[in-house]
Amino acid sequence: MAFVRSIATVGGYTGISRILGFVRDILIASVVGAGPIADAFFVAFKLPNLFRRIFAEGAFNAAFVPLFARHLEQQGKASAQFFAEQTLSIMLTALFFFTAVAVATMPWLLYVLAPGFAVDGEKYELAVQLTRITFPYLLFMSMAALLSGILNSLYRFAAAAAAPILLNLIFIGALVVVLPLTGQPGHVMAWAVVCAGIAQFLFLVIATGRAGLWLRLPVPRLTPDIKRLLKLMIPGVLSAGALQLNLIVGMIIASQQQGAVSFLYYADRVYQLPLGLIGIAFGIVLLPDLARKLRAGADSAAMNSLNRGIEMALLLTLPATAALALVPQPIIIVLFERGALGREGSEAIAWALMAFACGLPAFVLVKILQPAFFAREDTVTPLKMAALSVVVNIVVSVSLFPILGHVGIALATALSAWLNTVLLILALRRRGFLKTDARLRGRLPRILFASSLMGGALWFAAAALQTWFDGSQLERIAGLVFLVSGGLVGYALLANALGALDRAEFAELLLRRRGS
Repeated sequence: MAFVRSIATVGGYTGISRILGFVRDILIASVVGAGPIADAFFVAFKLPNLFRRIFAEGAFNAAFVPLFARHLEQQGKASAQFFAEQTLSIMLTALFFFTAVAVATMPWLLYVLAPGFAVDGEKYELAVQLTRITFPYLLFMSMAALLSGILNSLYRFAAAAAAPILLNLIFIGALVVVLPLTGQPGHVMAWAVVCAGIAQFLFLVIATGRAGLWLRLPVPRLTPDIKRLLKLMIPGVLSAGALQLNLIVGMIIASQQQGAVSFLYYADRVYQLPLGLIGIAFGIVLLPDLARKLRAGADSAAMNSLNRGIEMALLLTLPATAALALVPQPIIIVLFERGALGREGSEAIAWALMAFACGLPAFVLVKILQPAFFAREDTVTPLKMAALSVVVNIVVSVSLFPILGHVGIALATALSAWLNTVLLILALRRRGFLKTDARLRGRLPRILFASSLMGGALWFAAAALQTWFDGSQLERIAGLVFLVSGGLVGYALLANALGALDRAEFAELLLRRRGS
């Protein structure tokens, strides 16, 4: 149950962050809608985040956490701290120069990553300005990723999961307090990003110190452990960052259509809620758990953790998939349709959300399956799977964009995620790293059936409540509350009745959470 409680901790704090993120995005949609300023800022916000997820959260965590866990289990805390300090020194040096070069060459970099902006000189210039402001966010958040990896390896998940809350609080404060004084929404939001990065880094420095690891900054040296880390990171840049690379491709293509960058951003924010609560939370907890169990020779316990991770993730993901795919428009209308964003924009976002939702189970499973390789210090195999999925994403995006516009980009991302998932499963099974147990095989069909029934009920309920979603803001909110609460209760009852959910296990989890 400690594994489940850790997931609940990460998921709980991530949920708070994502809810505040919705408040942030509601304010953004109200202020700038899906116009040129929104497009320029979303690119400026996305670029440092994309590099962060590829180099820091993706490749770095995949390589660092197993090595750090090995030091902890085999050589002790002092050795692990020394390794972390050397890693911090190398990371800070490399990222400082990378950030400086990126800021200096931003006009050319942006031309490559968002070529469609060049048609509108004013939007292109604004995007360059805003991205130069936001790009140092990469530096601070990469160091925060190192600190998060340390804390997670020590099974201290709360601080790392809570840190992103600061981003949304600072953002909301900037939009509510600072923006009325300046009248420059793009620049206010860009500076809020940088301030949030600094705040999260300092917060995690304190949390790591309280865990007994006040890191020093030694002279950078390429020790054997650092060389091993870098060797593991090279393939991990693509394997753990496959989704981000797919999003980069989508951004390049979407820049050719007016408003498409914004439509995809808003849709991405909605489906990122279950992805963050489930997939990312499970992946964060699973990697150090598998790494430490494998290093201790507890292979059967590691296999059980992987089975339970898949089971619990799908128990939560499949109903979310059904809801987002079948009733996306009510969600978008309530969250974003106000101020500068009208019904036409919300419909465009809803179609993109529907396409993204088709790939949600795959996005989550990738987060769970990749740690089974990373924990064994194998980043090459996931690289091969990721590389093929990226190629497929590019081909399908280019093929579908002239037909479906921005929706084709979202659909291509979903299809490539499914390909990546299937390839990972086949590779794990072939090597004996994934053996589904009787409990998982028995519960999965029940979870799928319960989710399908709930989704069908939501579809009919949304159609019956359409006049509410065309009415006042209060009526829209009431309609969405009815759908969400009805869906949650209905799914819980169905899952329990069909045997997809063990009520005793769920009650034990709740009791232990309250007692912790």
